[in-house]
Amino acid sequence: MNVRSFMDLDCWKMARAFRKDISLLAKTFPTEEKFGLVSQIKRSSRSVTANIAEGYGRYHHQENIQFCRVSRGSLTETLDHLTVALDEEYISETQFEQYKNDLERCLKVLNGYINYLVKTKSDK
Repeated sequence: MNVRSFMDLDCWKMARAFRKDISLLAKTFPTEEKFGLVSQIKRSSRSVTANIAEGYGRYHHQENIQFCRVSRGSLTETLDHLTVALDEEYISETQFEQYKNDLERCLKVLNGYINYLVKTKSDK
């Protein structure tokens, strides 16, 4: 794995694209959600990339793994916020499924990175 920065990680790149999509989506929510759902969904999606970056910067496998697990939790939290958007009819079922599929792809790549870190840790 030729990685010089967290920005080279596929899981970070995918999560960044997802975060940008969520940010654009949040702009379409009603004004009264500015300090509610908008704030929550933006924070949880931003937490995904932030925790990948922070874990990478720790230079310790176990801490990196833990921060990636927190990132995974933030992805799941974002999914819950998307279900709220669906239930409140801010997004359609089709939109929900598309965001959910994108999120699941991010999750698979992040899980792959976590598994790589776990294996690399045990090889040392």
